Amino acid sequence: MFSLKRKTMGEAIFDIANNLVMLCICFITLYPIWYVLINAFNDGNDAMMGGIYWWPRMFSLENFEAVFASSGIMTAMGVTVAKTVIGVVLHVFFTAMVAYALSRKGLIGGKFYILLGTITLFFNGGLIPTFLLNRDLHLLDNFLVYIIPVLFSFFDLIIFMTFFREIPEGLEEAAWIDGANDWSILLRVVLPVSMPVIATIALFHGVYQWNDYFAGIIYINNPDLQPIQTYLFRVVAQSSSNQMMVALQGSSVTKTVTSQSIKLATMVVTTLPIVFVYPFLQRYFVKGMMIGSIKG
Repeated sequence: MFSLKRKTMGEAIFDIANNLVMLCICFITLYPIWYVLINAFNDGNDAMMGGIYWWPRMFSLENFEAVFASSGIMTAMGVTVAKTVIGVVLHVFFTAMVAYALSRKGLIGGKFYILLGTITLFFNGGLIPTFLLNRDLHLLDNFLVYIIPVLFSFFDLIIFMTFFREIPEGLEEAAWIDGANDWSILLRVVLPVSMPVIATIALFHGVYQWNDYFAGIIYINNPDLQPIQTYLFRVVAQSSSNQMMVALQGSSVTKTVTSQSIKLATMVVTTLPIVFVYPFLQRYFVKGMMIGSIKG
Protein backbone atom coordinates (compact mmCIF):
# COMPACT_ATOMS: atom_id res chain seq x y z
CA MET A 1 0.00 0.00 0.00
CA PHE A 2 1.12 3.47 -0.82
CA SER A 3 0.26 6.50 1.26
CA LEU A 4 0.13 9.98 -0.15
CA LYS A 5 1.20 12.79 2.11
CA ARG A 6 -1.09 15.75 1.67
CA LYS A 7 0.56 19.13 1.92
CA THR A 8 -0.71 21.63 4.42
CA MET A 9 -1.90 25.04 3.33
CA GLY A 10 1.31 26.62 4.59
CA GLU A 11 3.50 24.19 2.64
CA ALA A 12 1.49 24.77 -0.53
CA ILE A 13 1.78 28.54 -0.20
CA PHE A 14 5.54 28.19 0.42
CA ASP A 15 5.95 26.07 -2.73
CA ILE A 16 4.00 28.57 -4.81
CA ALA A 17 6.05 31.48 -3.45
CA ASN A 18 9.28 29.58 -4.05
CA ASN A 19 8.29 28.87 -7.66
CA LEU A 20 7.38 32.51 -8.22
CA VAL A 21 10.73 33.64 -6.85
CA MET A 22 12.57 31.20 -9.13
CA LEU A 23 10.56 32.43 -12.13
CA CYS A 24 11.42 36.03 -11.27
CA ILE A 25 15.12 35.17 -11.00
CA CYS A 26 15.01 33.37 -14.36
CA PHE A 27 13.24 36.32 -15.95
CA ILE A 28 15.71 38.86 -14.54
CA THR A 29 18.59 36.70 -15.79
CA LEU A 30 17.30 35.91 -19.29
CA TYR A 31 15.40 39.04 -20.27
CA PRO A 32 18.49 41.24 -20.92
CA ILE A 33 19.73 38.59 -23.36
CA TRP A 34 16.32 38.48 -25.05
CA TYR A 35 16.22 42.29 -25.21
CA VAL A 36 19.57 42.43 -27.00
CA LEU A 37 18.43 39.70 -29.41
CA ILE A 38 15.14 41.30 -30.46
CA ASN A 39 16.72 44.73 -30.89
CA ALA A 40 19.52 43.25 -32.97
CA PHE A 41 16.89 41.85 -35.36
CA ASN A 42 14.95 45.12 -35.48
CA ASP A 43 15.38 48.04 -37.87
CA GLY A 44 18.02 50.35 -36.42
CA ASN A 45 16.20 53.66 -36.91
CA ASP A 46 12.96 52.18 -35.60
CA ALA A 47 14.73 50.79 -32.52
CA MET A 48 15.90 54.31 -31.65
CA MET A 49 12.26 55.23 -31.01
CA GLY A 50 12.14 52.74 -28.13
CA GLY A 51 9.15 50.72 -27.04
CA ILE A 52 10.57 47.34 -28.14
CA TYR A 53 10.27 44.93 -25.25
CA TRP A 54 9.08 41.51 -26.39
CA TRP A 55 9.26 41.13 -30.20
CA PRO A 56 10.97 42.99 -33.06
CA ARG A 57 8.64 45.72 -34.30
CA MET A 58 10.25 45.97 -37.74
CA PHE A 59 12.13 42.75 -38.39
CA SER A 60 15.36 43.34 -40.31
CA LEU A 61 18.62 41.52 -41.05
CA GLU A 62 20.45 44.65 -42.18
CA ASN A 63 22.24 45.00 -38.84
CA PHE A 64 23.89 41.63 -39.38
CA GLU A 65 24.55 42.44 -43.03
CA ALA A 66 26.38 45.54 -41.87
CA VAL A 67 28.37 43.55 -39.33
CA PHE A 68 29.50 40.95 -41.87
CA ALA A 69 30.04 43.56 -44.58
CA SER A 70 33.12 44.71 -42.72
CA SER A 71 36.09 42.46 -43.41
CA GLY A 72 37.48 43.31 -39.98
CA ILE A 73 34.93 41.28 -38.07
CA MET A 74 35.51 38.15 -40.15
CA THR A 75 39.26 38.44 -39.61
CA ALA A 76 38.70 38.99 -35.89
CA MET A 77 36.36 36.00 -35.74
CA GLY A 78 39.01 33.83 -37.40
CA VAL A 79 41.64 34.97 -34.90
CA THR A 80 39.28 34.23 -32.01
CA VAL A 81 38.41 30.74 -33.25
CA ALA A 82 42.09 29.95 -33.86
CA LYS A 83 43.29 31.17 -30.47
CA THR A 84 40.42 29.42 -28.68
CA VAL A 85 41.00 26.04 -30.32
CA ILE A 86 44.80 26.13 -30.16
CA GLY A 87 44.82 27.68 -26.70
CA VAL A 88 42.43 25.11 -25.24
CA VAL A 89 44.26 22.10 -26.70
CA LEU A 90 47.71 23.26 -25.54
CA HIS A 91 46.48 24.52 -22.17
CA VAL A 92 44.70 21.27 -21.35
CA PHE A 93 47.61 19.07 -22.46
CA PHE A 94 50.34 21.10 -20.75
CA THR A 95 48.41 21.53 -17.50
CA ALA A 96 47.43 17.84 -17.45
CA MET A 97 51.05 16.82 -18.05
CA VAL A 98 52.34 18.87 -15.09
CA ALA A 99 49.40 17.81 -12.90
CA TYR A 100 50.06 14.13 -13.60
CA ALA A 101 53.69 14.51 -12.53
CA LEU A 102 52.76 16.36 -9.32
CA SER A 103 50.05 13.82 -8.49
CA ARG A 104 52.64 11.04 -8.24
CA LYS A 105 53.66 10.28 -4.66
CA GLY A 106 57.28 9.52 -5.54
CA LEU A 107 58.07 12.86 -7.20
CA ILE A 108 61.14 14.43 -5.60
CA GLY A 109 60.35 17.98 -4.42
CA GLY A 110 56.68 17.64 -5.29
CA LYS A 111 55.45 19.39 -2.15
CA PHE A 112 57.86 22.28 -2.75
CA TYR A 113 56.59 22.75 -6.32
CA ILE A 114 53.00 22.74 -5.08
CA LEU A 115 53.90 25.37 -2.47
CA LEU A 116 55.44 27.61 -5.13
CA GLY A 117 52.38 27.21 -7.31
CA THR A 118 50.04 28.01 -4.44
CA ILE A 119 51.84 31.31 -3.88
CA THR A 120 51.05 32.32 -7.46
CA LEU A 121 47.33 32.02 -6.68
CA PHE A 122 47.63 34.96 -4.29
CA PHE A 123 50.39 37.10 -5.83
CA ASN A 124 51.32 38.04 -9.37
CA GLY A 125 53.76 40.38 -11.05
CA GLY A 126 51.20 42.97 -12.10
CA LEU A 127 50.40 44.50 -15.46
CA ILE A 128 53.60 46.48 -16.11
CA PRO A 129 56.07 43.66 -15.30
CA THR A 130 53.93 41.27 -17.36
CA PHE A 131 53.94 43.67 -20.29
CA LEU A 132 57.73 44.10 -20.08
CA LEU A 133 58.20 40.33 -19.92
CA ASN A 134 56.04 39.75 -22.99
CA ARG A 135 57.90 42.52 -24.79
CA ASP A 136 61.27 40.92 -24.01
CA LEU A 137 59.89 37.59 -25.25
CA HIS A 138 58.97 39.32 -28.55
CA LEU A 139 55.29 38.55 -28.07
CA LEU A 140 53.98 42.03 -28.89
CA ASP A 141 51.96 41.94 -32.12
CA ASN A 142 52.42 38.20 -32.09
CA PHE A 143 49.64 35.60 -32.16
CA LEU A 144 51.50 33.58 -29.52
CA VAL A 145 50.74 36.27 -26.93
CA TYR A 146 47.28 34.68 -26.70
CA ILE A 147 48.74 31.22 -26.09
CA ILE A 148 52.03 31.22 -24.17
CA PRO A 149 51.18 33.49 -21.18
CA VAL A 150 48.11 31.38 -20.35
CA LEU A 151 49.57 28.01 -21.32
CA PHE A 152 49.53 26.92 -17.69
CA SER A 153 47.20 27.59 -14.76
CA PHE A 154 47.90 26.33 -11.25
CA PHE A 155 44.21 26.57 -10.37
CA ASP A 156 43.39 24.19 -13.22
CA LEU A 157 46.32 22.02 -12.15
CA ILE A 158 44.74 21.53 -8.73
CA ILE A 159 41.53 20.30 -10.37
CA PHE A 160 43.47 17.94 -12.62
CA MET A 161 45.64 16.69 -9.77
CA THR A 162 42.62 15.96 -7.56
CA PHE A 163 41.05 13.88 -10.31
CA PHE A 164 44.24 12.00 -11.14
CA ARG A 165 44.69 10.97 -7.50
CA GLU A 166 41.27 9.30 -7.58
CA ILE A 167 42.18 7.06 -10.53
CA PRO A 168 42.78 3.48 -9.28
CA GLU A 169 46.48 2.69 -9.04
CA GLY A 170 45.78 -0.73 -10.53
CA LEU A 171 45.33 0.81 -13.97
CA GLU A 172 48.82 2.30 -13.95
CA GLU A 173 50.37 -0.81 -12.42
CA ALA A 174 48.86 -2.95 -15.18
CA ALA A 175 50.29 -0.56 -17.77
CA TRP A 176 53.73 -0.75 -16.11
CA ILE A 177 53.62 -4.55 -16.26
CA ASP A 178 52.80 -4.35 -19.98
CA GLY A 179 55.93 -2.26 -20.50
CA ALA A 180 54.37 1.20 -20.78
CA ASN A 181 56.40 4.29 -19.80
CA ASP A 182 55.17 7.51 -18.19
CA TRP A 183 54.16 9.08 -21.52
CA SER A 184 52.23 5.99 -22.58
CA ILE A 185 50.41 5.84 -19.26
CA LEU A 186 49.46 9.52 -19.45
CA LEU A 187 48.30 9.43 -23.08
CA ARG A 188 46.74 5.96 -23.24
CA VAL A 189 45.50 5.34 -19.70
CA VAL A 190 45.09 8.51 -17.66
CA LEU A 191 43.74 11.00 -20.19
CA PRO A 192 41.15 8.66 -21.80
CA VAL A 193 39.50 8.08 -18.40
CA SER A 194 39.69 11.78 -17.48
CA MET A 195 37.12 13.17 -19.92
CA PRO A 196 34.98 14.87 -17.21
CA VAL A 197 37.88 16.94 -15.87
CA ILE A 198 39.26 17.56 -19.37
CA ALA A 199 35.89 18.88 -20.53
CA THR A 200 35.63 21.07 -17.42
CA ILE A 201 39.03 22.66 -17.90
CA ALA A 202 38.43 22.99 -21.65
CA LEU A 203 35.19 24.84 -20.96
CA PHE A 204 36.82 27.11 -18.38
CA HIS A 205 39.72 28.04 -20.63
CA GLY A 206 37.62 28.11 -23.81
CA VAL A 207 35.25 30.68 -22.35
CA TYR A 208 38.23 32.71 -21.14
CA GLN A 209 39.90 32.62 -24.56
CA TRP A 210 36.69 33.50 -26.36
CA ASN A 211 35.79 36.40 -24.07
CA ASP A 212 39.30 37.82 -23.61
CA TYR A 213 39.63 41.29 -25.10
CA PHE A 214 42.26 42.74 -22.78
CA ALA A 215 45.23 40.99 -24.39
CA GLY A 216 44.24 42.36 -27.79
CA ILE A 217 44.12 45.89 -26.40
CA ILE A 218 47.40 45.78 -24.47
CA TYR A 219 49.66 43.67 -26.69
CA ILE A 220 48.24 43.92 -30.23
CA ASN A 221 48.44 46.93 -32.56
CA ASN A 222 48.00 44.99 -35.79
CA PRO A 223 44.26 44.97 -36.63
CA ASP A 224 44.66 41.63 -38.41
CA LEU A 225 45.58 40.00 -35.09
CA GLN A 226 42.85 41.43 -32.87
CA PRO A 227 40.18 38.99 -31.60
CA ILE A 228 36.46 39.48 -31.96
CA GLN A 229 35.99 40.74 -28.40
CA THR A 230 38.60 43.46 -28.93
CA TYR A 231 36.82 44.35 -32.16
CA LEU A 232 33.54 44.61 -30.26
CA PHE A 233 35.20 46.71 -27.55
CA ARG A 234 36.44 49.19 -30.14
CA VAL A 235 33.04 49.33 -31.84
CA VAL A 236 31.38 50.14 -28.51
CA ALA A 237 34.09 52.63 -27.53
CA GLN A 238 33.98 54.50 -30.82
CA SER A 239 30.21 54.69 -31.21
CA SER A 240 29.72 58.21 -29.84
CA SER A 241 27.00 59.22 -32.30
CA ASN A 242 23.79 57.72 -33.60
CA GLN A 243 25.18 57.29 -37.10
CA MET A 244 26.85 54.14 -38.30
CA MET A 245 30.59 54.39 -37.75
CA VAL A 246 31.69 51.16 -39.44
CA ALA A 247 33.19 51.44 -42.90
CA LEU A 248 31.10 49.62 -45.48
CA GLN A 249 33.00 50.18 -48.69
CA GLY A 250 31.21 48.53 -51.57
CA SER A 251 28.31 47.46 -49.38
CA SER A 252 24.65 47.62 -50.42
CA VAL A 253 23.47 48.06 -46.83
CA THR A 254 21.05 50.95 -46.53
CA LYS A 255 21.17 53.62 -43.84
CA THR A 256 18.66 51.88 -41.61
CA VAL A 257 21.38 50.77 -39.22
CA THR A 258 22.80 52.79 -36.36
CA SER A 259 25.81 52.46 -34.11
CA GLN A 260 23.57 51.04 -31.38
CA SER A 261 22.10 48.38 -33.66
CA ILE A 262 25.60 47.49 -34.87
CA LYS A 263 26.72 47.01 -31.27
CA LEU A 264 23.77 44.74 -30.48
CA ALA A 265 24.22 42.66 -33.62
CA THR A 266 27.93 42.28 -32.92
CA MET A 267 27.16 41.13 -29.37
CA VAL A 268 24.85 38.44 -30.74
CA VAL A 269 27.44 37.27 -33.28
CA THR A 270 30.19 37.03 -30.67
CA THR A 271 28.07 35.37 -27.97
CA LEU A 272 26.07 32.70 -29.80
CA PRO A 273 28.98 30.37 -30.74
CA ILE A 274 30.08 29.82 -27.14
CA VAL A 275 26.43 29.48 -26.06
CA PHE A 276 25.90 26.69 -28.62
CA VAL A 277 29.03 24.83 -27.46
CA TYR A 278 28.11 24.85 -23.77
CA PRO A 279 25.22 22.30 -23.87
CA PHE A 280 27.51 19.67 -25.41
CA LEU A 281 29.97 20.02 -22.51
CA GLN A 282 27.45 20.57 -19.73
CA ARG A 283 27.23 16.95 -18.56
CA TYR A 284 31.01 16.72 -18.32
CA PHE A 285 31.12 20.13 -16.68
CA VAL A 286 28.74 19.04 -13.89
CA LYS A 287 30.79 15.89 -13.25
CA GLY A 288 34.02 17.86 -13.20
CA MET A 289 32.71 20.39 -10.70
CA MET A 290 31.97 17.53 -8.26
CA ILE A 291 35.58 16.30 -8.33
CA GLY A 292 36.91 15.91 -4.79
CA SER A 293 33.58 16.80 -3.14
CA ILE A 294 32.95 13.25 -1.90
CA LYS A 295 35.55 10.94 -0.42
CA GLY A 296 35.24 7.21 0.20
